[in-house]
Amino acid sequence: MSPLISVIIPVYCEGNRINLAIDRVKLSVSGMMSAAEIIVVDGDPGKSTLKVINDPDIIKKASVAGRGVQMNHGARAATADVLLFLHADTILPANAFSKVLDVCRDKEIVAGAFDLVIDAPHPGFRLIEKSATLRSRITRIPFGDQAIFIKADCFRKLGGYKPIALMEDVDIMLRIRQRGYRIRFISDPVLTSARRWKKEGMIYTTIRNWILQLLFYIGVSPEKLKNYYHSL
Repeated sequence: MSPLISVIIPVYCEGNRINLAIDRVKLSVSGMMSAAEIIVVDGDPGKSTLKVINDPDIIKKASVAGRGVQMNHGARAATADVLLFLHADTILPANAFSKVLDVCRDKEIVAGAFDLVIDAPHPGFRLIEKSATLRSRITRIPFGDQAIFIKADCFRKLGGYKPIALMEDVDIMLRIRQRGYRIRFISDPVLTSARRWKKEGMIYTTIRNWILQLLFYIGVSPEKLKNYYHSL
């Protein structure tokens, strides 16, 4: 049976979490494992994450580093009609695959994403979640940590992700929107790790991300944004 969904996980030094991430993807399949394939794309030259994967059924690919480049590399190896791009620290909801397939049965829909929940109890994260949901639904531009999925034929027509330093997720969703294609959000949320906010500070990280998004929208190049990312 050919897979219906290809789950593409770009990684870089995620050896401590990749097997758990794979197990969690399988929990979301709910009896549909034969309809899915999981592709892990490692950007580490030493292939450190690929070396620790236990499951022999996982498709393992090595790539140069860069999330957009890695996801394109995984997409080239994919055989399903729907591509789901998943961060290693993001957990899909129960029955995620059946929900994605339900959305993709609509011929008018070419892509989608999930609402977002952050894995931390601080009430400030509830505000971030609500603002992320509201922003993405108003702009029709979800971010990568919302587990973006795209029909494979549309992805290839778009030329995939651009090999840019930052904002590859925003860029491809902008191109989808500019072509008048329709996307749909799934209200069952993904659960993403709070490690980035905890490491750099919740308020600082949120404000910096808003600034970077605004600069990208007004035309600042991703290469410059990468420098700003480390200096803001």
